[in-house]
Amino acid sequence: MYGRVTGMTIVGVGGWPVTVEAFVGRGLPSLIVTGLPGATVQDARERIRPAVEHAGLEWPLRRVVVNLAPGNLRKDGAGLDLPIAVSVLAATGQVPSNRVTGVVLAGELSLRGEVLPTPGILSMVIAAVRARFRTVLVPEANAVEAAQVGGIDVVPVGTLDRAVAYLRGVWEPSDVPATSPDAWQAPDADLADVRGQLQARRALEVAAAGGHNLLLIGSPGAGKTMLARRLASILPALTRDEALEASQLHSIAGLLAGRGLLRARPFRSPHHTISTPGLLGGGSTVLRPGEASLAHRGVLFLDELTEFRRDAIEALRQPLEDGAVVVTRAGGSVTFPARFTLVAAANPCPCGFRGDPVRDCACRDDHLGRYRAKLSGPLLDRIDLRLSVPRLTRHELLGANEGESSAAVRARVVEARERQLDRYEAMGITCNAHLPGPIIRREAALTGAAERFLGGAVEQAALSGRGFDRVLRVARTIADLAGCTRVDVDHVGEALSYREALDEVNRVQSAS
Repeated sequence: MYGRVTGMTIVGVGGWPVTVEAFVGRGLPSLIVTGLPGATVQDARERIRPAVEHAGLEWPLRRVVVNLAPGNLRKDGAGLDLPIAVSVLAATGQVPSNRVTGVVLAGELSLRGEVLPTPGILSMVIAAVRARFRTVLVPEANAVEAAQVGGIDVVPVGTLDRAVAYLRGVWEPSDVPATSPDAWQAPDADLADVRGQLQARRALEVAAAGGHNLLLIGSPGAGKTMLARRLASILPALTRDEALEASQLHSIAGLLAGRGLLRARPFRSPHHTISTPGLLGGGSTVLRPGEASLAHRGVLFLDELTEFRRDAIEALRQPLEDGAVVVTRAGGSVTFPARFTLVAAANPCPCGFRGDPVRDCACRDDHLGRYRAKLSGPLLDRIDLRLSVPRLTRHELLGANEGESSAAVRARVVEARERQLDRYEAMGITCNAHLPGPIIRREAALTGAAERFLGGAVEQAALSGRGFDRVLRVARTIADLAGCTRVDVDHVGEALSYREALDEVNRVQSAS
């Protein structure tokens, strides 16, 4: 007796169709799974029989062999529980074989036959659409998520007996509740809450407009965290394609069950004790995205940057440059997208009060040297905007005037992004920060005066090749915010000021 259905497994960020074959033959009662099953799939042998029997169906008291093809692809995740169970039922004639043609099944089973929420459903449905399947059976908890893809009939099932009833043609599901991926509301945190800090507010606007990375350095209580958490409030809303990309990663991580696509850009703020695999992705068996990928198309905020493990923050150099994380293990490698805006905050010294006008620094010179060494030059060179955040004055703290709102700033950011999209759309680039070096040198469109001014700054500031390109990118963004077609001296001067701020902190430290 033979049955065959189609399931899905996750490889990296995408779904991969798996042909699930079941053969029921002579021999002692057993269930054998072949075809490079992972540990979770092997565990299904103990879950599936109780689930089938609890659903009122018959489990064959014979030798059952299930093969997962292709045989050279490792299959991980509990989403193959449902297709394995249905393949056995098809082999024993309890499910009509003609009813499973063109159908994809995905879902984890409990011992009671419930179809449980399963990570990665969004990627599985996208893969099913690309492979031209007409129907997909998914857990009820993942139905809204699956329905966002379109182009395929989504059948939500809460139990195994419901799935069998549908495949027998004796039950039809209710409509899947839809949510609009375009609905978006501004985050509760508003830039108007920030008192003073005009240069930092301006830096946030430039970072949002061009997708630039930002480092804030200042004493405790200066407002670094408050500023960083308001960057998301001035970013443009996600496009549908961006929402699909970001939502896939959250789906694989099991963070999307019961929801539709992400509406607001992700904001991830991991604790400084996070490991390198936790930050970049990985795992001993199943490779899963880390915080850098969960921040894809959004913001990755690293508070107390110097407290993070050195190997973890140094490993960010690749995604900051390439917009992707490549995780390699003995069994192969996968690539996770990680195109995020990095916002980092740090104190100027171990005690936090170096250069503070009110409190004296108590750090020894050797402590300062070790502290500064935690941030390497190559890492800092990948951060476009670096500035000091001073302590608020009495007038700023007690002042009644609120700053400009996030809505007003976001309007300028959206206009600047639209100018960049019009300019780079043919290249598939959305903002200035993602431009390769040779292209930004062409697209910057410097005036003669700006070119001479930047040439003098190269020698004075000892800019590296990467640093030179990053100044150009920031200057181009500042010009876009001003609505200028060419980059002038003022734009270059402001771009250079965001590098000189950190240099000033270093000079203060060195002179002590």
